[in-house]
Amino acid sequence: MSGYTLGIDIGGTKTAAAIIGPGTAPTKPDVIGYTEVPTPARDGAEAVIAAAADVARTAIAASPYPPDRCGIGTAGTVDPAGVVTHATDALPGWLGIDLTARFTAALGIPVTVLNDVHAMGLGEARHGAAAGDRLTLIVSIGTGIGGALVHEGRVITGASGSAGVLGHLTVAAPWRRRCGCGRWNHLEAYASGPAIETRYAELAGSPARLPEIGARARAGDQVASTVITTAADLLGSALVQVVTVVDPDSVVLTGGVARLGDLLGTPVATIISTQALPGPDRTRLRYSTLGAHATLLGAADAARTARA
Repeated sequence: MSGYTLGIDIGGTKTAAAIIGPGTAPTKPDVIGYTEVPTPARDGAEAVIAAAADVARTAIAASPYPPDRCGIGTAGTVDPAGVVTHATDALPGWLGIDLTARFTAALGIPVTVLNDVHAMGLGEARHGAAAGDRLTLIVSIGTGIGGALVHEGRVITGASGSAGVLGHLTVAAPWRRRCGCGRWNHLEAYASGPAIETRYAELAGSPARLPEIGARARAGDQVASTVITTAADLLGSALVQVVTVVDPDSVVLTGGVARLGDLLGTPVATIISTQALPGPDRTRLRYSTLGAHATLLGAADAARTARA
């Protein structure tokens, strides 16, 4: 065996691949031949699979080390066999696809598939912001809100593969909002990137993208500050419930909304430290250090573990 692993990250907007070296945690392995393309989501599942296989072959061609296994992190809920059991409109036609079988046939090497946030969490826990922690909760806040609970280097996936899906916790918001899943008053409907942009447009009377809302808040715009603070308060209140139950060493924030930095993190940390029970109130709040490589590194680690 070469010890090199192909990592693939399939998201609703981008698909990436790279060859991941055999480095051991907590050292970050080499990332070779990183390649990224837009995900052709609107062209259907077959187009997405073809694009992912093509970008994987490009990464393989760019590396002098042929991989002997492949790890894939994908949007959607994935069962232990690598079949997508739940998917959103971000990847139309994704539900029911046996990704393990499809990519094993396409690439000719053993394939391990898991949810992309689970893979991201594994990457951060083993090589990134939570390296060295026994139990960590990774919270990805972007177009949606996902999570992963990683215990001693292994993701806790739950009975159906959906453990850690924080975005669908019910929150006590001051107004009703339907979540993208069709149900009401889920965290994702208030604290995701699109939710923050929607609320800002409602209150300000004009639209703005998330980075601009953050810039306006730092410049003293009261509406922007209120919108971000409200999202942070709801996120913090949800996290208090989770950290009180699981008592992790750390919570790691990642994703586009996490790039708001202290505008988001400071109120979240304050809520955890003042509202959680003694013990969990000391949970450390951190930010991702691996960025775009987190899912690839975690997926590669999952593939190695599967072969161990």
